[in-house]
Amino acid sequence: MSLTELERKIDDGSLLLGIIGLGYVGLPLSLTFLRKGIKVLGFDLDPHKIKKIAQGESYLKHVPSAEVAEFVAGNTFSATTDFARLKEPDVLLICVPTPLTKNREPDLQYVEATVQAICASLRPGQLVVLESTTYPGTTVEVVQPILEKSGYKAEIDFGLAFSPEREDPGNPKFATVNIPKVVGGVGLQSTRLAEKFYALALEKVVTVSCTQAAEMTKLLENIFRSVNIALVNELKILCQRMGINVWEVIEAASSKPFGYMPFYPGPGLGGHCIPIDPFYLTSKAREYDIPTKFIELAGEVNTAMPYYVVQRLMGALNDKGKSLKGAKVLLLGVAYKKDVDDSRESPSFKLMDLLQEMGAEVLYNDPHIPKLLPIRKYSFDLQSIPLSEDNLAAMDCVLVVTDHSVYDYKFIFTHAKLIVDTRNVFEGIDGASDKVVMA
Repeated sequence: MSLTELERKIDDGSLLLGIIGLGYVGLPLSLTFLRKGIKVLGFDLDPHKIKKIAQGESYLKHVPSAEVAEFVAGNTFSATTDFARLKEPDVLLICVPTPLTKNREPDLQYVEATVQAICASLRPGQLVVLESTTYPGTTVEVVQPILEKSGYKAEIDFGLAFSPEREDPGNPKFATVNIPKVVGGVGLQSTRLAEKFYALALEKVVTVSCTQAAEMTKLLENIFRSVNIALVNELKILCQRMGINVWEVIEAASSKPFGYMPFYPGPGLGGHCIPIDPFYLTSKAREYDIPTKFIELAGEVNTAMPYYVVQRLMGALNDKGKSLKGAKVLLLGVAYKKDVDDSRESPSFKLMDLLQEMGAEVLYNDPHIPKLLPIRKYSFDLQSIPLSEDNLAAMDCVLVVTDHSVYDYKFIFTHAKLIVDTRNVFEGIDGASDKVVMA
């Protein structure tokens, strides 16, 4: 099949879409295209996910099982661990993780392994799009050479583009369908094919001149957030030392109708993007002898926040005549943001690690994450405990890490002995100044 024939299939919606990586990006993306009548074949190495989809069940809290079941029953959605079937789809979207190594260098092992698998089955007339966040140049410097080992050439035999994912789980206003999609191809033909493809299901597609511009776009978005979060985290520390309520200051500054947008402090960064993505650019920048001072300083500030929180907690216990060693500390929330079941890169894990190192007995409650599974750097054999009156009263300190909406903060305030609040959730509660310490 030629790229001209692929374009015809895109135009009439008769293509088969392949999505590689059925996680927090891939599964919602699948449903977005399925709702527009596009058939989807999903690929993942996790047999648990494949089994769940075959049974018509979702494994993500914000993705309804009813929709998965409907598309599976209608034979428009299926999933497999057999990567030899990569030759079947007309369009392939790569949605695999791009973590960091221990030395904070880009780890492209999942991208490279996926592209090698595509190369083994690549056929003329396919469009390959990388969605995984990475450094500028990855698509043309890493992905394209591997694919062209097949003997086929990009722009001639197959299309190749980059389009960064922009998922925000738990956001009631924006989902995949109405978040503008940035697209850049390795050439004009690839860009046009990718633009027309995404326009089948998404409300707005924004094209840029090349894959490098698209790759840099995603990094700029997340670096912007990382730097501004670091700024308010630093100001929080200063305000607490000066006896100023930083939350009051942020609210007052937010009244300015131009030139300002609010960012909020917290216990550290979490999620699959902001703690990781900026370092993809710092690594690449070294090749050009350009120091990325803002990015690296923001990383230092945000990485230090769990240590600051533990210091505040230790001081709060000390004021009550209690040592951190041997103290029972209950963490409220281990998800990286409120109202989601995603704990990737959550600062909760670093906080747990630090507290255990100092001899504290650590417990947690999170209604969205009933059990902690081993992750990249940590392995805690813990399950969420109920927020009962007795459990709260038995704790020497309750540490608010994630401000889930389901929490009854008045109940928690009533029955806890001491609270360290990193999210300002107890503002306005009478008597909070005697029991709540901000961190």
